[in-house]
Formats: sequence, C-alpha cells, structure tokens
Amino acid sequence: MSTVVIKISELRGKNDENVNDLAEFLEGKVNAEINVAGSEITLNYQNRGKVPSKTYLRVLLRKFLHKAELKEQFRVVSGKENVFIIKERKI
Repeated sequence: MSTVVIKISELRGKNDENVNDLAEFLEGKVNAEINVAGSEITLNYQNRGKVPSKTYLRVLLRKFLHKAELKEQFRVVSGKENVFIIKERKI
C-alpha cells in the first residue's frame, strides 16, 4: 500500500473549503505527499517511510468530519483496496 485514494466528490459538491481543510488536516497527521485533483485526494507514501494502517486512515477521516462538524452529513466508506469514499448520509 504505497498510494491511498480518498474520493471526495460529494464533499466537494457541498463546499470546496472543506476539501482544502481536509488536505491540511491530513498533511499534519500523515507522512505522505498529498495531491488534490478533481474529485479525489491522493496520499503517496513512496520514499516516505511507514504507511499507516487502513483502520488508522479511516479514523483520521472520521475525526476530520467530527472536527469540521460534518459528521451528521457525511460518512466514510471503504471502497476497493486503498480507496476511501466520503459519502453523504441519506436522511
């Protein structure tokens, strides 16, 4: 697992500022090169040392949603291998 993709199309649809805040939040927490492009954020761990577990990354994403007061509106879903999706909650 040297690359992790976070799909953020539904989060971007609500507010672009949240996407930038998420990228900054992850930059402070993980030792990876972070690229924001279109509807996804890519974490690239090549030549950066230890890669965190999938569980830890999921917890970080959920922590961000809580901190940004978006936990009631969005949830974190695991996609394919090394892919997380931030989806809007159905009411």
